[in-house]
Amino acid sequence: MDIKSKNLNLPIAIVSIAIPVLVAILFYLPRPNMEAGFNVQILPLFHAVLNSTTAVLLLASLYFIRRGHIKAHKTTNLIAVALSALFLISYVTYHFFTESTKYGDINHDHVVDAAEKALVGGSAYIYYFILLTHILLAIVIVPLVLFTLLRGFQSDFVKHKKIARITWPIWFYVAITGVIVYVMISPYY
Repeated sequence: MDIKSKNLNLPIAIVSIAIPVLVAILFYLPRPNMEAGFNVQILPLFHAVLNSTTAVLLLASLYFIRRGHIKAHKTTNLIAVALSALFLISYVTYHFFTESTKYGDINHDHVVDAAEKALVGGSAYIYYFILLTHILLAIVIVPLVLFTLLRGFQSDFVKHKKIARITWPIWFYVAITGVIVYVMISPYY
C-alpha cells in the first residue's frame, strides 16, 4: 500500500496529541545536572532564524502555487516542514537544559518583581497575548500541516486546497509570532 491509499488519520491524531503533551511535560521535569555539549543559549536565536525562514518559505509557496509552479510549491512546503521539525527538536533541547525565561526578568533571577513589572509596563500584556496565541496556534497547526501534506501527497487536490486555506495563514502567523516573541523576550535571556 502506498500513501495514496492509506488512511493516516489515526497516526496524525496521535502525533498531534503527543507533541504538545510531551512539550508540556518537559516544562515540569527537573532540569538535568549535565551539559548539552554545546552552548544552548544560542538556540533561541536559531529558533527565530528557523521561524523567519519558514515564514519566507510560506510566502514563496503561496507565490508559486498562485502562478502554477507546483514543483516549487511542493519543495518550499517540504523545506518549511523540515525546518519546523528541526525547530521542534531544537526547542525541546533548549527547554530540556534551561529554565524558561520570564518576560521582564531584568536581573535574570527567574522572578519578575514589582520593580521589574513597573519597568516593562503594558508591554507584558502585549507579549503574553502574542505568546499565548502563538502557543495555542502552534498546537493547532501540527495536525493541519500534516493533513494538508497528506492530501497533497494523495493527490486529493480539492481537499488539499480547502484545508491549505486554513493551514497557511495559521502557520504563517505561528512563524511570524515566533520571531516577534523572540525579539520581545531576547533582552531577558
